[in-house]
Amino acid sequence: MSAQPQTIGIAGAGAWGTALANAAASAGNDVVLWMRSPEQADALAATRTNERCLPGVKLHERITPTAELADLASTRVVLLVTPAQTTREMSMALASVLPVATPLVLCAKGIERGSGAFLCDVVAEERPSAPVAVLSGPSFAHDVARGLPTAVTLACRDAALAEALANALSGPTFRVYHRGDVRGVEIGGAAKNVLAIACGAVAGKGLGESAKAALIARGFAELLRFARAYGGNPETLMGLSGLGDLVLTCSTAQSRNFAFGQRLGQGMSVEEAAGGKLVEGATTASALVALARAKGIDMPIAEAVEQILSGAWTLDQAVDALMNRPIKSEY
Repeated sequence: MSAQPQTIGIAGAGAWGTALANAAASAGNDVVLWMRSPEQADALAATRTNERCLPGVKLHERITPTAELADLASTRVVLLVTPAQTTREMSMALASVLPVATPLVLCAKGIERGSGAFLCDVVAEERPSAPVAVLSGPSFAHDVARGLPTAVTLACRDAALAEALANALSGPTFRVYHRGDVRGVEIGGAAKNVLAIACGAVAGKGLGESAKAALIARGFAELLRFARAYGGNPETLMGLSGLGDLVLTCSTAQSRNFAFGQRLGQGMSVEEAAGGKLVEGATTASALVALARAKGIDMPIAEAVEQILSGAWTLDQAVDALMNRPIKSEY
């Protein structure tokens, strides 16, 4: 794949998909933006604004909305920007229309529930011969869509393809670094959402900035342990897709996971806190903890989040459990 302008496909027209479409178009590419609803595709083509997900943000002129999955067949690469738990369904659907050589870039952050499979492995099961990459890093959809400076990481085991994809997607305000450590990048993206729920709960409970800083630092230690055990490079986790994304997601209610935790800390139930919206960290927590237990990885913060979400612990019980752990060396 050359670094020259491409026709890029985006599967998923939520806030993040629309934002990435704008970024890719601003980098000089033509973009085909797919969504499930023909009515929404027609409306987006007519109004050039996705008011439901990104109010006030104008769609770039080089973006073509569509509800026909087959329209992605002629694109040079497809960014899959649907929720993590739909990855298998979408990979199967895309396998029926995309040439086998078309790379698929995963932009959701999570672990498949039930199977406990990492998303790249899910794609590999459905498109075994196709190239797969992961895009992750500290980025809010509204920032990217409005052209505010953002830097992310793209990982692919094919180094030349990783570089070409990074060049194709990088634009005036969207900088894409590349790596070969697919597992490390996807672990960073999945685990930080769970840890952000914990930080939000601390904020909602009014436990102070010191407690939040401690959670970020100790959560990062958990993330490193998990990555090492599952084949990720610890150096990767020190970058944008690990520490960078963790700090952003754990610091502000702009993060859906942080906001969800914040509402839990204020005394809302899990259902009330979610407010009918998808919270990736909540759907990932049980799978993350199960994988950690399978290899004996110590992840007390992630486990506390899972216990709260399952109803086994209250927030007060979780705080007590964390504060009364045996005293030990920091690492």
